[in-house]
Amino acid sequence: MFIISDAKVEDISSIIEIAEKTWWPTYQHILTPEQIRYMLHAIYAPEILESQITLGLQRYLMLRNESGTQGFASYGPRQDDPDTYKVHKLYVLPDNHKRGYGRALLEEIKTRLARMDKHRLDLNVNRHNPALKFYEGLGFRIVREEDVPIGPYWMNDYVMTLEF
Repeated sequence: MFIISDAKVEDISSIIEIAEKTWWPTYQHILTPEQIRYMLHAIYAPEILESQITLGLQRYLMLRNESGTQGFASYGPRQDDPDTYKVHKLYVLPDNHKRGYGRALLEEIKTRLARMDKHRLDLNVNRHNPALKFYEGLGFRIVREEDVPIGPYWMNDYVMTLEF
C-alpha cells in the first residue's frame, strides 16, 4: 500500500536522498562520476528545489509506503507549448523497481493533467538508460534525439511523448 501526495519544502531532503540513491546505480555505466556529482549538485541543490516547489515552477509528487518515501516525480508545462506537460524527474529507489511505483507516479500525473484537459506528456530519457523500455511499455514513443548541456557536460537524451 502506498500514497502519493504533493511535495512540500519539508520533503526536499527526501528528494535529495532518493536522487543520490538512484542516480549512482542508474548512471554509473553511462556518465563519469564527476558528471554525476556535478549534475546532482546542479539539479538537486536545496535552494533550487525550494524555488521550484514554492514558486510552482515544477509540481513535485512524493510516493510513500509504510517504510517512508520511496520515490518522487516532478512535472510542469513546457515553456514552448503550454498544452504539453513535461515529466522533469521520475525516480524510485532501486530496491522498489518493478513494484508499480513509477507507473503509479505517471498515472497520477496523467490524472491531474486530464482534470485540466491536458492530454500530452513529454519526457527526456538518456539514450542509454534502461528506463527507456519502461517508458515505451507505458506507451511513450521516441520523437527525437536531444543533447542537453548542463554546465560543461551533456545529457544525450531521447525526447519521448505520450498522448492520452
